[in-house]
Amino acid sequence: MIPHIHRESHKAARIGWLRAAVLGANDGTISIASLVIGVAAAGASQDTVLLTGVAGLVAGAMSMAAGEYVSVQSQADTEHADIAREKRELETDPEHELEELTSIYEARGLDQPLALQVAEALMKKDALGAHIRDELGITETLRARPIQAAFASAISFIAGAVIPIFAVLLAPSGRISEVSSATALVTLLFLGATAAYAGGAPVIKGAIRVAFWGALAMGLTAGVGRFFGTVV
Repeated sequence: MIPHIHRESHKAARIGWLRAAVLGANDGTISIASLVIGVAAAGASQDTVLLTGVAGLVAGAMSMAAGEYVSVQSQADTEHADIAREKRELETDPEHELEELTSIYEARGLDQPLALQVAEALMKKDALGAHIRDELGITETLRARPIQAAFASAISFIAGAVIPIFAVLLAPSGRISEVSSATALVTLLFLGATAAYAGGAPVIKGAIRVAFWGALAMGLTAGVGRFFGTVV
């Protein structure tokens, strides 16, 4: 009889790309909507507001990609350095490394003979893999992937940013701020709910949280635009 293999799907498997995608989309919607609302509140023409939004989209997407790449690459560099060090230690002092792995399993609840047996078995099969996973805490699911993170951030930023830009295109010239604000808030509610659902968090709470901070950002930039537009 062939044993049934139970496969489970966990939320943590999505955390790498989900974090970058949600951050990018939220930032794209909030920053570009705030930008166009602030410029519109200052009394700029619809063409100027649109140009500002498109320029912000390009600059923001590149900034998100570069920032995410540098951040995650730093994590990847640290992981590579730790793995290289662990590899050297396994080559020069395997007995000590066996003791380290044994103590880790003892701390997790195994008695010493069983912990030693497990450590010996795992090191015989894949010593470096066992230490990477159990000593360094680096797993394939959570491992740093800078290119993937940068690409996800840029694409998701663009996806979020095009919505307020389309709102500017379709809005009456005298209602750019109102239409852009309403469109952005609906988008942020959807993004917040989607991110919460994908991550297993309360949907309504996630939607309101994202929309609140978006509304605050748009309100502040509208106030700044109106103030400086009046001064000028």
